Amino acid sequence: MNILVLGVGNLLMQDEGVGVRALEALEARFLIPPAVELLDGGTAGLELLNQLACRDALIIVDAVNSGRPPGTVVRFEGEQVPAVFRKKISPHQLGISDLLAVARLTDLLPQHVVLFGVQPAQLGTGLELSPQVAGVLEEVTLLIALELASFGADLVPKSAAPAPVLTPSGKGAPPVRLSCRLPA
Repeated sequence: MNILVLGVGNLLMQDEGVGVRALEALEARFLIPPAVELLDGGTAGLELLNQLACRDALIIVDAVNSGRPPGTVVRFEGEQVPAVFRKKISPHQLGISDLLAVARLTDLLPQHVVLFGVQPAQLGTGLELSPQVAGVLEEVTLLIALELASFGADLVPKSAAPAPVLTPSGKGAPPVRLSCRLPA
């Protein structure tokens, strides 16, 4: 499988940056296999369209207004995902909503789409996550890892990773990248 994990949000608006912070935590804890790409989507929208091409699965991580207590983690999939972005907490969510709609119209939307959302506590100016959201970052990271495993992309904790295989040049082998053809 070719899987994109897309962390979105504004790092300058406290809990709005939870999607990007979750990707940072995932990358710090696990070795990411070649079939998985982590992408900091920031506040981008339609600019991400080509990143969806030829993906089998898309996992989005973002702050969402689920109407639940701050720090609550929710999971949505398939047709539920675009509906979540109708309750906007930030302007970038309009971009993600448009991205999913255009991807569907152009046949670029992956077959499997999953959203892990975290109910924010604070959306003011600041670089730190609120205690409620920071407290669930580990849970979000593990949920992403489990979701990836369900797609056959097992993550290995960096603490349990074997020594890298070296090539004759003494450097690790370059990652394998799959190419694909965009629909006409």
